[in-house]
Amino acid sequence: MMKNVRTIKLSGVMVLISAMLLLAGCGGKDDVGAGAAAAGGEGLKKLIIAEPLHYTGYLPLYVAQREGYFAEEGLKVEMLQAAGGAHVTSVVSGDAWGVIGGPESNALANQGNSDPIISVSNVVNRANVYLMAKKGTAPEGSSDGDLKAFLNGKKINVGRHGGTPNLLTQYLLLELGLDPQKDVQLLEPSDASTVVATVQQGAADIANGAEPQISDGIDKGVWGEPFYKFHDMGDYAYSVLSVKKSTIEKDPETVQKAVNAVVKALKAIQQDKEMAMKVLKAEFPTLSDTAAKAALDRAYQDQLWSPDGMISKEALDKDMNVMIKTGIYKGEYTYDGLVDMQFVNKTAEK
Repeated sequence: MMKNVRTIKLSGVMVLISAMLLLAGCGGKDDVGAGAAAAGGEGLKKLIIAEPLHYTGYLPLYVAQREGYFAEEGLKVEMLQAAGGAHVTSVVSGDAWGVIGGPESNALANQGNSDPIISVSNVVNRANVYLMAKKGTAPEGSSDGDLKAFLNGKKINVGRHGGTPNLLTQYLLLELGLDPQKDVQLLEPSDASTVVATVQQGAADIANGAEPQISDGIDKGVWGEPFYKFHDMGDYAYSVLSVKKSTIEKDPETVQKAVNAVVKALKAIQQDKEMAMKVLKAEFPTLSDTAAKAALDRAYQDQLWSPDGMISKEALDKDMNVMIKTGIYKGEYTYDGLVDMQFVNKTAEK
């Protein structure tokens, strides 16, 4: 089953404007059909789901597309690639029906927003961020002391300001007793696809990233295996499917159908690795066979994907604690204010 992909990259000014709209609680298109439309003669309801980048962590969504799980529910899903934080603002503006990303981004967007974004299904239940150093320079040890000494004074590509990879890296620096603003140099490009190039060209000593970036960098001889893995934090609500609260209230049937398809894909990807590889290769055709296998092996080894779509309070708390410690999120939050598991629970009743 083939699909369409759209791409949006916002400049700094556009991101600022979008953020202002968020804080004003402006929803743009306020009807439940925003980001959704009839799919022509196919008789399927089209939904647009925004993603901050195209990467292997979202493989369950691509499986639901290509293996027909969305279609079985009467849905046709398109992915909207929206970089620079625009994946969340595209839902607020009505350009997308839903978003795949971190609930912490939703929490930021929900401040002052009269129609908050609510997470309805888990997808990536590990902190899917790794640190890689320029080949031949990785630290010899993994103790806190070794890491602190190695990271001190380095140029680190941490990704866009406010993004989870950025915050997790800052969180680690703080835990090690380093000041992210003084003891290292943070590089914060909005385009995550540049992560390999910044190290390859010498602009950064270290980069954070995930697959397929890790295997791409190894293939190109830019770095070796990651020297630090944030997935060791355990259950962590890293990437979840979210929609507007008004969508849940006005069209719960469509939300249920989308969640049904995602949960089915989460289960299928655990049981059928051959199918997972087929979809991976279709989504990332430029990856070598070696890199594709390494990416998929890493995902299974690190238990990347949620087995059932559930978002636990523990997983959300870890995510939000990183936000709070790094200072980007101030104020309080509640599990019920960010998460609604009614749709996942109904899939379990089937």
